[in-house]
Amino acid sequence: MCGIAGELRFDNQAADLAAVERITHHLAPRGPDAWGFHSEGPVALGHRRLKIMDLAQASGQPMIDTSLGLSLVFNGAIYNYPELRRELEALGYCFFSGGDTEILLKGYHAWGEQLLPRLNGMFAFAIWERDKRRLFIARDRLGIKPLYLSQNGQRLRFASSLPALLKGGDIDPALDPVALNHYLNFHAVVPAPRTLLSEVKKLPPATWMTIDADGHSERHRWWSLDYGPLPDERELTPDDWEDRLLASLRDAVSVRQRAAREVGVLLSGGVDSSLLVGLLHEAGVNDLLTFSIGFEDAGGERGDEFQYSDLIAQRYGTRHHQLRIDEKEVIAELPAAFRAMSEPMVSHDCIAFYLLSREVSRHCKVVQSGQGADELFAGYHWYPKVAGAKDPLQAYRAAFFDRSHGEYLDTVREALRVEDVAGQFVREHFAQPGADDPVDKALRLDSTIMLVDDPVKRVDNMTMAWGLEARVPFLDYRVAELSARIPSRFKLGDGGKQVLKAAARRIIPREVIDRPKGYFPVPGLKHLQGNTRAWVSELLLDPSQDRGLFETAMFDRLLSDPSSDLTPLRGSKLWQLAALNLWLTEQGL
Repeated sequence: MCGIAGELRFDNQAADLAAVERITHHLAPRGPDAWGFHSEGPVALGHRRLKIMDLAQASGQPMIDTSLGLSLVFNGAIYNYPELRRELEALGYCFFSGGDTEILLKGYHAWGEQLLPRLNGMFAFAIWERDKRRLFIARDRLGIKPLYLSQNGQRLRFASSLPALLKGGDIDPALDPVALNHYLNFHAVVPAPRTLLSEVKKLPPATWMTIDADGHSERHRWWSLDYGPLPDERELTPDDWEDRLLASLRDAVSVRQRAAREVGVLLSGGVDSSLLVGLLHEAGVNDLLTFSIGFEDAGGERGDEFQYSDLIAQRYGTRHHQLRIDEKEVIAELPAAFRAMSEPMVSHDCIAFYLLSREVSRHCKVVQSGQGADELFAGYHWYPKVAGAKDPLQAYRAAFFDRSHGEYLDTVREALRVEDVAGQFVREHFAQPGADDPVDKALRLDSTIMLVDDPVKRVDNMTMAWGLEARVPFLDYRVAELSARIPSRFKLGDGGKQVLKAAARRIIPREVIDRPKGYFPVPGLKHLQGNTRAWVSELLLDPSQDRGLFETAMFDRLLSDPSSDLTPLRGSKLWQLAALNLWLTEQGL
């Protein structure tokens, strides 16, 4: 797990190594253990290293193989690297290191872009082909690892985070009005390739791109998630699906223990993280490190789920760490959390992950986490609404979108208003082939779009701010593909995630399963009460913070009528506006 950066020139000039150095060193929290640079004519590469798979210096980056004419920077983890290494050795390749990085160099030389379907892991990497004078960049199937791009007529730059990319200079910070429409309506999700900055893009998940020293480029999506059972799976019973799911999860959890350092678990007390602990115990992992976080109660909502995380920790004898945060610390640490965000995120549990990661990083450098289960196995409340609706698209929008298009128009200044582009995006996504059932259409949208730019990005940004690697076994591509083949009727029951809960009952105590669904709660931010609401109000009404984005009349309306402040997902519209302002401030924009 690391931070990568680079530049490729198209104008016959040498790459700007000083700019790449500035970008790379801003990635230091992602890779605190070592760094390196490589410059070769039109290309320069930078790398910050977090030592996880192989602690030896031989696995340092940029990794260069002069005999193959390849140079590499890589962020992520390839879990099946031992198996791939054996394949490559059988083909005659020799290795000078023991980790997963060199697998990408040799594997790309052997198989080209066909290496990508062979990889089980999370990754974003760039390979410079010396003889072809061509850069190959790629991102994993579900976008677990980020890659941001800035391109003009003279050069392409890339980096693992948007704030780092800005340190290279030569980027206009103007906002993209279309991206702003997504941010305000689609619950702060800005689908790739857009970001809120017009001149910064992100490589979409499951995509590779080549670009040569003349600026000619090609882009291709190399994986997709198709829904519906295979012909020989159409008669499978729920028990059959549970068997297959448990087998798949056992392997996904097991391979994510591959590391040269101890691997812990972020234990919220919910079904998903508790199941990870149970499966690891079943696999013979003893004395496991686990971590939980809690906050002050607010709005009649409890700020922790310690009773359930404690139950799991006691049941499996883990070395458990419990962290409780008060309101003052939440407010004090918010600016730092926003500095760590590649893009502004409004989910109130960002700060939870930020503070939890701070604590965890003092004890270990790798954890498994339960993200992705709700999106893959229908854990959210809107899926039953979609299933029973005459107009599934409208049912999804009513449950998930933060604003109507009319309210959006009342929120932004006239110069930034655009058509209902977020609504059109969802409409077009629902219409794509590969998912016929309405629930499957919603699950595909959430698994391949919303998941990438909300929960997954949240975990990556907040953990990497502290040099902590988070692994997400539910997003093993084999688990994701299996989940897409399970009919939705086997997911919707039991309050959602029916097939997953049934499988979990074979492993973990029923008490953490048969209870109301919980979330990673930060009630103070969710309900914006007391000092937190006063702080947000001051931020929004401060004339020095007015960037000409929002109609001030909307601030007055939301502040005077707290009931109108909540989105359908029970988040705060005020917080969403304040979050964008805070992010821009913390990025120096």
